[in-house]
Amino acid sequence: MLDWKSLPAFLAVARHGSLRAAAEQMGATHATMRRQVEALEARLGAQLFRRGTDGFHLTAAGRTLLPDALEAESALLKGFNAVQGLDREASGRIRLSADPMTAHFLLAPVLADFSALYPDIEIELNLSFDITSIEKLETDVSIRHVTKVDEDVVGRKLFPLSIGIYAAREYLDRALPKAGPKGQGLTWIGYGPVPELQHFIDTSPFPKARVRHRVPDPEMHLHMARAGAGMTVLASWVQARFPELQRVPGTDLDTRRSTWVLLHSDLRRVRRVRLFVDYLCAALMERRADFIG
Repeated sequence: MLDWKSLPAFLAVARHGSLRAAAEQMGATHATMRRQVEALEARLGAQLFRRGTDGFHLTAAGRTLLPDALEAESALLKGFNAVQGLDREASGRIRLSADPMTAHFLLAPVLADFSALYPDIEIELNLSFDITSIEKLETDVSIRHVTKVDEDVVGRKLFPLSIGIYAAREYLDRALPKAGPKGQGLTWIGYGPVPELQHFIDTSPFPKARVRHRVPDPEMHLHMARAGAGMTVLASWVQARFPELQRVPGTDLDTRRSTWVLLHSDLRRVRRVRLFVDYLCAALMERRADFIG
């Protein structure tokens, strides 16, 4: 493999005709320049310079290599110029991860407004109920509703996120008066074997209500509850968006979770990310009543 440090040394000697002058230009020593030139000659199996009393002169092999070396140098400089200061620009791509419920119903207008303000910043949005790792560079910025943050990241804790038990008003008017003392006759919309849902069921006034269905998608829970399929656990902001839903009487809100905006510590100095995180946090704080319920 070519040692790329030897290429600048070759070009410096070719330009100056002297190891000493080349070394001064490169901020290196005379001996270092000699080693790099000799290493390149050994790697190529060709003598690149003829050493004379009046300095270093390119051989035929050196003259053949020179145009390609200059082209490589030009390409590198072009790349350096393109990258230099990029982190100070309000342009480029930001990878954002969020859960689909938040994104679909609360985040879309925030992203639209930000895009109008900063047309050269692109948002790549990953929607998943799984936690995308910031430490493993799977995302740049993440919106999470969690009880604690386990990753070694930088974050802003915005406000609590309320979780409650909701059902359609029509369903409650119809089914609640006929229910047994512990919820017999009522229906839960199930997630499957999810301990968190079971905790809500066990600690609710309706531990004996029947758990039906196996629906892993919270958004489908929302739509099934709106259609009158039963009770389920949802973020409290759904009631403001969908007035046909009601928090089930006798139940309390769970406020153990908080909404966080998280990012990798290395990205704090990147201007486009800083702009986005500041705007995102301000916009979410304006909507805090929706999140808190």
